[in-house]
Amino acid sequence: MYTLINPNLIVQKSDPFTTGIVYMPIGLAYFAAVLRQNKIKFGIIDAFGEAPQKSRFENGFVIRGLTTQDVVDKIAPQTKAFFLYAINLASHYSTIEIAKRLKQSFPKIPIIVFENTQAVTAYSLKAVQKDFYSVGVDYVLTGEVEEKGLKFVGALEKNGSSEELHTLLENDKQIEDLDKLPFPAWDLFPLQNYWNLRYAHGPFETKRYLPLLTSRGCPYPCRFCVIPETNNQKWRARSAENVVAEMEWFQKTLGVSEFHIEDVNPTINDERIQTLCQKIVEKKLKIIWKIAAGTKVESIKSEKTIEWMAKAGCRYISISPESGSPKIMQKIQKPFNIGHATQLVKAMNHFGIFSQACFVLGFPGEDDEDRKQTINLARLLTKAGIDEIAQFIITPVPGSKIYNEFSGFKNYSELTFSPSWRRDYKKLAKFRFRLYRRFLLWKLLYHPQKILRQIMNFLKLRFETKMEMTPYRALKTWGLILKARRI
Repeated sequence: MYTLINPNLIVQKSDPFTTGIVYMPIGLAYFAAVLRQNKIKFGIIDAFGEAPQKSRFENGFVIRGLTTQDVVDKIAPQTKAFFLYAINLASHYSTIEIAKRLKQSFPKIPIIVFENTQAVTAYSLKAVQKDFYSVGVDYVLTGEVEEKGLKFVGALEKNGSSEELHTLLENDKQIEDLDKLPFPAWDLFPLQNYWNLRYAHGPFETKRYLPLLTSRGCPYPCRFCVIPETNNQKWRARSAENVVAEMEWFQKTLGVSEFHIEDVNPTINDERIQTLCQKIVEKKLKIIWKIAAGTKVESIKSEKTIEWMAKAGCRYISISPESGSPKIMQKIQKPFNIGHATQLVKAMNHFGIFSQACFVLGFPGEDDEDRKQTINLARLLTKAGIDEIAQFIITPVPGSKIYNEFSGFKNYSELTFSPSWRRDYKKLAKFRFRLYRRFLLWKLLYHPQKILRQIMNFLKLRFETKMEMTPYRALKTWGLILKARRI
């Protein structure tokens, strides 16, 4: 038997707005599905999902979920190996602490840490593997886990030598036919605990939702992002038919009608997106879906695609202009067509799709003039109808091309979008606050009815945008922080 573990959720006690965002462990759910398909016995411990209301202070962080002792107490005695999911960079501290405690309690059982390759909030384990090996982790599995992890289990079943197992780690071959993978084993996770939170990564509108991966990877080389490293700057997609089949399956078996697409770039193939929408309409599926993690707006070719998306139940699209400065965009190595983006934001507004524009602050070389250009772009998009903005202060993600351009942090879990260890953090945080304030004033000027709608959505806990949901999440998190202080 094998034990699969999802780490705790980590919150910076001084910043419950940009930290503590809930992500369901989709990579772990895929691996569980593959193991089940191959009739391999395993158990799952979701250190966050099993106790999301439990919290404690530890080493400057607020840790949400089970304690490391709770995790140890849940280990089945017949466990042959631990597979620990490095879900994201913010949870690195928890991943390390769980690994350390497992090695202390079960010194003879191998620990395998595996990578999340499909999130911009994740990180390259190859870049930090020394950190894992130093606490007793036996193997660091990079790349996609489904096939590689299955081969690893096969070798463990045959009592393969350490040399054989390390040889398997060297193969980073990507899965080309994503349709052959089973759907994630969500029935094995404490879903009701996630749903009861009433907040998620994407705006949570109904009573039940699930994350969905329709594609993997991204062809763009953005220098602040880890995805080019973990996916070899390659994009692969599931067929529209396979994606719709998953939606139908979970609507039928789990009663889910809201899906949050967590691909890093789902619309690369515009024809595939249109086909997906047509299939949903043809089958008369009563679902809503949201592009929660963002997409490259230029890959959406026309307003016709936006119209199809709206007809098929798409309610939210996040795009990433990043910066209004051409100089900074060139440094990032990411093109952005302002005219095309403005046209499509107007189309989203017209067809009833809520939209988000994401910006990054503090990229190396950015100055006050660059930030002024970002202000101008944010205003242009607000006038066009963008429903919300998000601002992320650049942090050096291990595996990204800018990783070695920063210093000053003490723990990888400090590498969040509010990196308070940066010397210029206060200046950037002040700019961020002022731009949010300006955005709300612009929105009141250009689209006053949207402000009223967002207030009503907040009061009803029916979130159509992340900005409506974030204050609620922050209030709930502050409550847990105060509770942890009393313990």
